[in-house]
This record gives sequence, C-alpha cells and structure tokens, in this order.
Amino acid sequence: MTLAEVIPAARRLSAIEKLKLIRVLVEDLDIAEDIAPIEPFKTYDLLTPYDMFGAGAILMETLKQADTNHQ
Repeated sequence: MTLAEVIPAARRLSAIEKLKLIRVLVEDLDIAEDIAPIEPFKTYDLLTPYDMFGAGAILMETLKQADTNHQ
C-alpha cells in the first residue's frame, strides 16, 4: 500500500482514531534502529530567534520591502 492510498483513508478517521494512529506510528518509529529517539530528561539545544536582534531587524526590513512592493 502506498502513502497516496493511506492518506485519504486516514483523513476519513475520527479525531480519536487519528490520535491512535499517530501513537501506533510513533511507537513503530521509536523501536526503529535507524532513528535516534529523544531521550527523556535530556536537554536539547534548539536554536530560536529569541535574543537574535540582528535577525529580527533583517526580518522587519524584508517585511517592509514586501509590504511596499505589494502596494
């Protein structure tokens, strides 16, 4: 069965059945050898734009330019 065949069937499921399907798939991934699971109580560093003022300034400039281009 292909993903193209599975998606329409999954979309017809109720919300609870979709959550159960997600849990089953996650459990399958958790036991797969080629995927490193996230370990409980371990700290993972995630890069975010928090306190990245240069990135914020660039984003604001880009938004201003996009706004003037659409007017």
